Amino acid sequence: MNPIRTILLLAILICCNKANGQNTPGELQAYIDAGIDPYFIETRDTISLYGPRSITRNLLQDSKGNFWFATWQGIMRYNGKVFTNYTLKNGLIHFHVFSAFEDRKGNLWFGTIRGGVYRYGNRSFTLFTTKDGLASNIIDCMAEDKAGNIWFGTDHGATRYDGISFVNFTKQDGLSDNTVNCMIQDKKGEMWFATESGLYIFDGSSFRNFTKQDGSPFEHVRYLLKDKRGNIWIAGVDGLCCYDGISLSDPLISIPINYMCEDASGHLWLSAIEANTHYSQSQLPKNSVLYRYDGKTFSKIIEKYEPGDSQIFDVKADKTGNIWFGTMKGVGRYDGKTFTYFTE
Repeated sequence: MNPIRTILLLAILICCNKANGQNTPGELQAYIDAGIDPYFIETRDTISLYGPRSITRNLLQDSKGNFWFATWQGIMRYNGKVFTNYTLKNGLIHFHVFSAFEDRKGNLWFGTIRGGVYRYGNRSFTLFTTKDGLASNIIDCMAEDKAGNIWFGTDHGATRYDGISFVNFTKQDGLSDNTVNCMIQDKKGEMWFATESGLYIFDGSSFRNFTKQDGSPFEHVRYLLKDKRGNIWIAGVDGLCCYDGISLSDPLISIPINYMCEDASGHLWLSAIEANTHYSQSQLPKNSVLYRYDGKTFSKIIEKYEPGDSQIFDVKADKTGNIWFGTMKGVGRYDGKTFTYFTE
């Protein structure tokens, strides 16, 4: 599109947003058609001593020890000294980043909302979109199976990429819901898919519904974790359950869980929503907390954090035992005693 036309379109849409207070579906589509993400937060500093100051939805520590953050400001890396905005540094599309993943080859993958997914390897970025075969340009999650295939969870089903071609799986193939929030592969080699309307297992040829003990379907499954022993942990609006390959536990805690990780000691760390908070996919909860579960007891680690924050997102344990977590206003780190926020 002509740059002048894009600027004029943006100006018109900004005026509409000021009048209406939000983007209508038509306005949002106009942004997307113009190659603009209205939710991307423009910043000027490519390198900074401070971390992201926007929503940090996902994070990881790569095999080299660097930290990567999926933020509304783009892709950001922390090498232990400075933060680098790779979206600005490499001239990537200005779409907010939702998911981050490292495959066994050391390639890094960054999923955006409405912009597709980037693969970062050999110091260069490659963008994949629906034009290449993805089911959608909204990438909520990613995973790798034992064969080396990369899976993408989107709002239009799941996509499997073998390095050459893309294969999509949707409702027509057996999923009850096309919104895939999380995926893992169990010790038997089957893929698990957490969706808004159920939990499904793919054996390589067909999907089957994995239900609760009473036979009813899971709803709003947000996260799946395979621990060091091969147990599958299921987190979502129903709380936290564990499947050991034979039987499914009752909910161990009955408050909605969004994300979780396992530390070197085998303890689970959970970002949870207050029990008295109405849980809705369309609304941010009023407050969320960080829990540690040692196999017997749930300990509330943090309830109040940076002023103005209202939610904890992804939680990850680093190689030295620190717990990192994304928030509405950046990233935090907990060393077992104190919290560090990398804000200005």
